[in-house]
Amino acid sequence: MASSADKAGDGAHGAEEGETRRDFLMLATGAFGAFGAAAAAWPLIDQMNPAADTLASSSTEVNLEPIKPGQRVLIKWRGKPVFIVRRTKAQIDEARAVKLADLVDPETDEARAKKAEWLIIVGVCTHLGCIPAGTKEGELKGEFGGWFCPCHGSHYDTSGRIRKGPAPKNLPVPAYEFLSDKLVKIG
Repeated sequence: MASSADKAGDGAHGAEEGETRRDFLMLATGAFGAFGAAAAAWPLIDQMNPAADTLASSSTEVNLEPIKPGQRVLIKWRGKPVFIVRRTKAQIDEARAVKLADLVDPETDEARAKKAEWLIIVGVCTHLGCIPAGTKEGELKGEFGGWFCPCHGSHYDTSGRIRKGPAPKNLPVPAYEFLSDKLVKIG
């Protein structure tokens, strides 16, 4: 016959085994619940990503071949004006001759133009967001031959750096890369 000591040992083993199964079932249920919640939430999170047409418009390619030396072109990128300038040797030399100490927002011309001949900048004044004049023929280019913001009188040089007026920063340079000698991708 079994003694009471044997029964107590069997009961302790059974209780320990039951807790282990219970723990496993709780963990498995929790894991399946978390997976189900993530699967249900994914479509809600994914719908916040930009649409394919928005991603396609986040970059633009520009053919540089028709732009003549000294000519300035205005294009739209992400709803903002972008100035593309094919600078002459004289404009490049003038921009590089400027002392950094004379600039409100010191930045070298080399840092602003990946290829010296081509300057690509966002045409939005850093003061209050106006579009500076100087890209079209006959427009006022300001005292430094670059751009002039008619809203509050900021003057930019041929590298798009602020030289005079209330603007605190240079005209921004967008992310761009040359795909070839005659094609640039902005964005």
